[in-house]
Amino acid sequence: MDKKNALRAGTLAAGTTLMMLLLSSPALAVTRDDGDDPGPGLSVGETLGLYVVAPLALFAIIAGLVWVLDRSKDRQDDTSSNITVKGEASAKA
Repeated sequence: MDKKNALRAGTLAAGTTLMMLLLSSPALAVTRDDGDDPGPGLSVGETLGLYVVAPLALFAIIAGLVWVLDRSKDRQDDTSSNITVKGEASAKA
């Protein structure tokens, strides 16, 4: 019974997706609307600069500021990692 329901649900999902793809018409994007005023297109260099170089530079600037302004090393380590334990019990045995 579960296989039938899964097959039915898969068929319904695939059919719905197919109908949505067929009914949407990307050709209407060519038709200009009233008030539509597109600007000039971007060159390849401008596109790469805007969508690749600028985000990487912004990331590097933020990471550099966090690294330079990080003062966590100034605090004393109060955890158990700075406790030294001498093994006296093993020396007596």
